[in-house]
Amino acid sequence: MKPAGRMGARAAASHGAQTRAAAQGPADPSVSASVSGRDVPSAGLRADVVAWLQRLRTERGYSAHTLAAYQHDLEVLLTGLAAARTTRAGAGAASGSGPVSGTGEAAHGASVGVGAGAGVGAGMGASGVGAASADWSQVTEADIRRLVAEGARNGLSAASLGRRLSAWRSFFDGLALQGRVRANPVRGVKAPKRPKRLPKALPVDQAVQLVEGDADAEQAFVNARDRAMAELLYSSGLRLSELTALDHCWLQASSGGDPSSAWYDRPAAEVQVLGKGGKRRTVPVGRAAQAALDHWLAVRAAWLAAHPAADQAALFLSSRGQRLGNRAVQLRLDRLGLARGLPVHVHPHMLRHSFASHLLQSSGDLRAVQELLGHASIGTTQIYTALDFQHLAATYDRAHPRAKRRDGS
Repeated sequence: MKPAGRMGARAAASHGAQTRAAAQGPADPSVSASVSGRDVPSAGLRADVVAWLQRLRTERGYSAHTLAAYQHDLEVLLTGLAAARTTRAGAGAASGSGPVSGTGEAAHGASVGVGAGAGVGAGMGASGVGAASADWSQVTEADIRRLVAEGARNGLSAASLGRRLSAWRSFFDGLALQGRVRANPVRGVKAPKRPKRLPKALPVDQAVQLVEGDADAEQAFVNARDRAMAELLYSSGLRLSELTALDHCWLQASSGGDPSSAWYDRPAAEVQVLGKGGKRRTVPVGRAAQAALDHWLAVRAAWLAAHPAADQAALFLSSRGQRLGNRAVQLRLDRLGLARGLPVHVHPHMLRHSFASHLLQSSGDLRAVQELLGHASIGTTQIYTALDFQHLAATYDRAHPRAKRRDGS
């Protein structure tokens, strides 16, 4: 195992950022931004927002995934202020009232400098929201509440609204420290309560059916790879972005030219991954997953010998020789589940949930499950105790004599 000090940042982490941004909604085509571990682009963002993102990267070491999410949420804020100003300006022109003044969103949008009709990327860096003298102190709590209400009307989930408010709150906290605003307008706005949804996990027999089903001998490359992916996800509880970032071993120069940031350590039977917030963790790999990976690595080596131009670093490759992306893994697992005859659509996070639930059922050690999943708070892991209770309750109903009498059997 190589020391953590020799690890570089991975450009491939942008795959997770793209997936996250896609889940949040359609991106503004005028914003040609890509927040990587190397730089924070100024295109499409006003100067003070760019400076804030740069501080998060350099001073706090935020990951590319987190920076891209914050960038998206701040673009939503600016777009909302611009849209409000445009609407108010149109109403004022129709009534002949002239320039907008007052306390509504439109007035605040005007003082913030969001030009009428300007998209997130259109005005920034040139005019409108690009003005460095924008007065953010004019944004009020009422403005923030309107934007949250609009997001809720558009079907945004409570979790997404909460994350959006968190980004805005952090941004205005930074402005307050600079004396740009006297009070944080987001501080008093609470996110809607999240509905308690239990994670969906496969029963043990279905998880085994997924990873041990018959394979098509004519599709040796794809089948060996897909089985190894499924085994590893179920064995180690990896996140999707953690899986696709893996190299087949530690390399001095990985796909992006930097040392490997995540890799499979075959001698130690473990994987080194870079999780949320750039937090590194070591996760063991079970024997069944090791066997599946050994088979895949043999198939992969033979295939690479015939395709020397392919990515030599990535653990999981597409049939075109490129590092397998997040969306491709999702599609392949869904197809694998259908081919195995499972009654549900399988996705990578379902296998992560299955890993956590089954491990907790067997061990009862919530703290160990937290460490293996890479959760910062044990409160996040505690949701699996509800799944464990469901398992215990089902066992009680099947086995306890008084439970049987209750059912009349």
